[in-house]
Amino acid sequence: MDHRLEFEHTPGTLSEDSVDQMLVLAERLRAENGGVLDESAIQAVAEATGAPVDYVRLAVKLRADKQKTSLAANLRAQFLTLEPAMRRYVITGVFAAFFALLSTLELKFSTGENSYGIFGMLALIALTGGLYNVCVSRDSKTAAVCGALFGGGYYAMNAIFRALLVVHGRIDPILLIPFTLGGAVSGLLLHRIVSQYRGKLGLKDPVKERQDLLRQLVDLQEKLTSGEQSMTFLSVDIVGSTRMKEKSDPLNVEFTFNEYHQFIERVTRKHSGRVHSTAGDGVTCAFDHAQQAFAAAKNMQTEILELNTFRNKIGMPIVLRVGLHSGTVVAPNADDIKSVNFAHVIDIAAHIQKACPPGGVAVSDTAVAYLAGGAAAVGTQKVQAQGIEGTIWLPRKAGANPSTQTPPPIPEQS
Repeated sequence: MDHRLEFEHTPGTLSEDSVDQMLVLAERLRAENGGVLDESAIQAVAEATGAPVDYVRLAVKLRADKQKTSLAANLRAQFLTLEPAMRRYVITGVFAAFFALLSTLELKFSTGENSYGIFGMLALIALTGGLYNVCVSRDSKTAAVCGALFGGGYYAMNAIFRALLVVHGRIDPILLIPFTLGGAVSGLLLHRIVSQYRGKLGLKDPVKERQDLLRQLVDLQEKLTSGEQSMTFLSVDIVGSTRMKEKSDPLNVEFTFNEYHQFIERVTRKHSGRVHSTAGDGVTCAFDHAQQAFAAAKNMQTEILELNTFRNKIGMPIVLRVGLHSGTVVAPNADDIKSVNFAHVIDIAAHIQKACPPGGVAVSDTAVAYLAGGAAAVGTQKVQAQGIEGTIWLPRKAGANPSTQTPPPIPEQS
């Protein structure tokens, strides 16, 4: 089974979010294991998402830019955007420079009674770090180049620091060549020895490490998307509800709006839907299929007349706007759609509902694609909200211009 996510090079695609989510997961995995987001993690993210490795490295850099982190964090992000071999060379150069500096300081302050050999010990630590960096190189070529950089870099930087710190002693430039060649040969030999006994030395195999991280990433991704399902959300609201409440008796308002909510819930259940949430007079309902949601929306608009005629105590007719949109949501609890609180599909349904004319149903083009008959089964009038286009359905009696329609009068209640 291919677990890779589809990747397109077009900016703004959802696959960019997938890469970003994978980077977050990789960072958490590394943090739990006491590590950092290194090349193995970047390679694993690239394999898991199907994105080019260079793209993932750039995503690491952009994440640091967005987060406005410290200088050290930004330098680390810049470092991670380099090619693996180039990173190894940079680390080698740093260790060589520190080794040369500390060796020079040891020579300068080693004379006299107050010599404690501190710089010498620190120089040995820098030397150990440089040798370790050479040993763990991914291939023999990189190890040889790192060894050459360490040997030649140390000799060159040693000459520079001696001049700067006025440490006497003759430096022969011709020795730079044997130091460089000796470093290259030593690096190659060290890498071969370490590769042969990597398991016994307790060093991780870079390839196996990347595969392990990839496996963890895929497992986490599958767990996170286990509650993923395609849903259609219906957003319904009352037109001018504030004015209706202001001009009516509070008890009549409470009774009428309770009847309205019961009406919406009854129609929703009738078409196999569930009430997701309520906010004031607005109600959001969830359906497994767009056809169910569309049937419920039409039912609401046609049967609201019955509520207005027999159970509306306000004296002003309730006029509804309805919007539908389909999309994928991830429910932490797959059996409880109310656990979905922050989904883009719900926001779009609300936006397209607000753009709908009173008495109508706005069906997004995404939801229309799931309807039998497509847009022809809805209508011809179009609407747009938040960059999403939709088609308007209107009851036959609504006429060509529903926004100017006068709702039927409500008979006086005894």
